[in-house]
Amino acid sequence: MFKVEKRYRVGNVTCQSCVALIEKILKSTNGIEEARVNLATEELVVKFDEKVIKEDEVKNKIVPLGYSLDEIKDLKTVTFIIKGLHCQSCVGTVEKIVSGMKGIESIAVNLATEKATVSYDSTIVKLSEIFHMIGKFGYTGERITEEVVDRRAEEKKLELKKEFNEFLVAIIFGAIIFYISMGSMIGLPVPNVIHYDVNPLLFAMVQLILSIPVVYVGRDFYISGFKKLKSKAPSMDSLIALGTGAAFVYSIYGTFKIYEGDIQFVHNLYYESGVVIIALISLGKYLENVSKGKTSEAIKKLMGLQSKRANLFRDGKVVTVDIEEVEVGDVLLIKPGESIPTDGVVVDGISSVDEAMLTGESIPVKKIEGSKVYGATINGTGSLKVKVTETGENTTLSRIIRLVENAQGSKAPIARMADIISSYFVPIVIGIAIISSLIWYIVGSLGLVSLNATPSVFALTILISVLVIACPCSLGLATPTAIMVGTGRGAELGILIKSGEALEKTCKVDTVVFDKTGTITVGKPTVTNILSNRLEENVLLKVVGSLEQNSEHPLADAVIREVNLRKLDMFSVRSFNSITGEGVTGTLEDTPVGDVEVIVGNKKIMDRYSINIDEHIKEGEELFDQGKTVIYIAAKDTYLGMIAIADKVRESSKSVIEELKNIGIDVIMLTGDNERTAKAIAKEVGVTRVIAEVSPEQKYSQIKKLQIAGKKVAMVGDGINDSPALTQADIGIAVGGGADIALESADIVLMSKNIKDVPKAIELSRATMKNIKQNLFWAFIYNGLGIPVAAGILYPFTGHLLNPMIAGAAMAMSSVSVVSNALRLKWFK
Repeated sequence: MFKVEKRYRVGNVTCQSCVALIEKILKSTNGIEEARVNLATEELVVKFDEKVIKEDEVKNKIVPLGYSLDEIKDLKTVTFIIKGLHCQSCVGTVEKIVSGMKGIESIAVNLATEKATVSYDSTIVKLSEIFHMIGKFGYTGERITEEVVDRRAEEKKLELKKEFNEFLVAIIFGAIIFYISMGSMIGLPVPNVIHYDVNPLLFAMVQLILSIPVVYVGRDFYISGFKKLKSKAPSMDSLIALGTGAAFVYSIYGTFKIYEGDIQFVHNLYYESGVVIIALISLGKYLENVSKGKTSEAIKKLMGLQSKRANLFRDGKVVTVDIEEVEVGDVLLIKPGESIPTDGVVVDGISSVDEAMLTGESIPVKKIEGSKVYGATINGTGSLKVKVTETGENTTLSRIIRLVENAQGSKAPIARMADIISSYFVPIVIGIAIISSLIWYIVGSLGLVSLNATPSVFALTILISVLVIACPCSLGLATPTAIMVGTGRGAELGILIKSGEALEKTCKVDTVVFDKTGTITVGKPTVTNILSNRLEENVLLKVVGSLEQNSEHPLADAVIREVNLRKLDMFSVRSFNSITGEGVTGTLEDTPVGDVEVIVGNKKIMDRYSINIDEHIKEGEELFDQGKTVIYIAAKDTYLGMIAIADKVRESSKSVIEELKNIGIDVIMLTGDNERTAKAIAKEVGVTRVIAEVSPEQKYSQIKKLQIAGKKVAMVGDGINDSPALTQADIGIAVGGGADIALESADIVLMSKNIKDVPKAIELSRATMKNIKQNLFWAFIYNGLGIPVAAGILYPFTGHLLNPMIAGAAMAMSSVSVVSNALRLKWFK
């Protein structure tokens, strides 16, 4: 009954003796039934009796020996929709109650998307139990399925329509009540039958009756607000319910007193304040939801690019089918001007494809046989036959959508401040409202201060104003809306930012480290010079190509590509031999002068075979100084010439590095290439600091050294051999695209395969964080100034109070202003 089995990741296990030691110690411990260590996976499985020994005691047997133990949990991560979120207090409540459940690893709730992402141990707690728990506090959780998303989108449309209609009802009835109650005071004609001087009871009763539709329109505030008060988790709805509820209850009490004959209460009715507050808050809620809908337009736009139909080759004919019928291996016909339905490889045809919606690049990309194409990109003027390689959720577009959704649902560290404040905010506001109204009631009753109304009416005004103005919505929307718009805009520009945390960290970067190959350079070495001593240029190239076709070295690939480009035939080769770090040798057969032994490589291999190249060394050195790699060619003991190979610098590299320097970023080049070549490339592009001849593991160490020196480092690489460095850096930026978009080691992926988007990503991060800080500043200022004013702090000096209706209008518009400010990021360039 008390026996449990736990799995741990064991650190510092180096050999089988470590395994034997751990197993021996644990097996000899009372209460532990079984202990198994797997050296290959570095995993420990322990079965023990919780009644005899606790988990901490198990760990204490191993950790003092120098091993580390981290529990391996069977965690599930699920994102689901939450209905009933109205403000940041709601977010705080859900996060608090769920994180308090056993088996919950983490939870993040996003007010802007109304979604929660929870990681939990499925062996301890079930998703249905999480839904049940939040249901107790008035919220509803729903799994995200295509059906639910479609239904939720339809519900959102209906909700917006309902909110607008309710606002119309509230504002129409509110305007009538306002006219009846305030008209005669400001010189407007009011019929005698409902004039407060002529017929005070009917004056009050008409307002009461006209208030009923408005109270009904605002019923959700009361149902949700009081339910959350009862659950000891008050929210914005609770503030509105308490504030307007107090106004209505006091007014009904006043109406009853008028009925009893105390007509003095005709001046102490608050019906107009209650209904106008509900009308204004309804308007604010409607505008806020309209604005929030616009923050996710980037996702909607991406989803809208997905093709619904495809032209499929079937039994020798082309048939049009639903995209769901397309399978991997099918061949599709892509007509001119059509959207490509899914990812694939061109098997026939030539065309140019507009990939701007994925990469942000406006120039179409030429596609020939063997080229990769991606779903949702637009074919140009040629027809293509495409073999399908990915469908459904595995396509590049689907993965981009998933990445952006995850980023938009994540929290930036800066949001934690708002979370902490919001968790205490509503209870504190209720306390301030009650205390301030009581203080004013007491000082007014004792005659210590001259009030402009009776103490009870004055205190009620204070209570309502504080409760209504103190809305934490703007605080809760400040961060997620900016992240949603910022990451969405990034996706439109071909910059995939994987999380809110990555977005925030990027703005702090002060050092960018570039890998050379595939980032600063194109990553595809090409033949740049052929210097022949005895043979024609093409003949020399053909000689080298014949030998190099047997080699796997990247430089050999460059030679073979040039041979194929010139459409040269090759000689047969025998006795091929590769000498690591020097070059290759072999015998070419059936040449015009018979069989010939050829040597190709660096100076070391020439020295090995006693071939004198001294008079050509200077020529080779000049090419080396240009950042090129030189291979020498000889036949028997005769020098034939040299071929220079270089990885071309990207056209944009120099301007990008200059742009980074202009925005205050230090630039470093980190490469495994030789120092001479690296410095030549660095000089060409304007990099002053170079770290060369380092392995992937050493790149990781170099990044760590920079961080220890206090630098905030972004590492830019191709995401393959740079993975350790990308992971270690504060921000890893992968110059990827296509299948590379899901690189685990990178925080940001540049779809355009071009480093020109590196400064753009940093600037986008800076713009987003600036926007978040603006939002938080105004949210704090709004509440920081609004609450004291509503509490009457200025009354002794000005003789005026904050009208509850003005407080309601200010509260309603605060959230709208925050979301509107975030939407400005849509125009980031």
